[in-house]
Amino acid sequence: MIQQLSIIIQNKIGSVAKVTSILKNNNINLRAIASFDTPEFAILRMVVDQPEKTKTLLTDKGYAVTMSEAIAVELCDRPGVLHDLLQIIADADIGLNYIYSIVIRNSKVPLIILNTDNLEKTKAILEEKGYTVAGQEDVVL
Repeated sequence: MIQQLSIIIQNKIGSVAKVTSILKNNNINLRAIASFDTPEFAILRMVVDQPEKTKTLLTDKGYAVTMSEAIAVELCDRPGVLHDLLQIIADADIGLNYIYSIVIRNSKVPLIILNTDNLEKTKAILEEKGYTVAGQEDVVL
């Protein structure tokens, strides 16, 4: 499993840039990012190479930040692969909370980042079905 950060930001011009500026100024490498917005605020989800440091820096700057586990799964680049993975999760009666991806991985296959209502069960079922579930070290290379 991997560590991801969820940051509450205002839904206004430049809000994401303020966060990425903090990362840049502290030599933190951003590996994945997704934004889920509402009219007034957004949840910015990120995978970085230094999650603890990032959480501390952002919290010190006044951001509401949580760190949580997610699953990163390797997927081959061919039609239907994502559907097959999602169907396995659905067939196991596991709820999918959200999904986003990491595409650039130094010539490695892309990763899909998942959060479900039962991470341990999801990980076990996917590994049983032959999927490679990446660890934090696989995400930050």
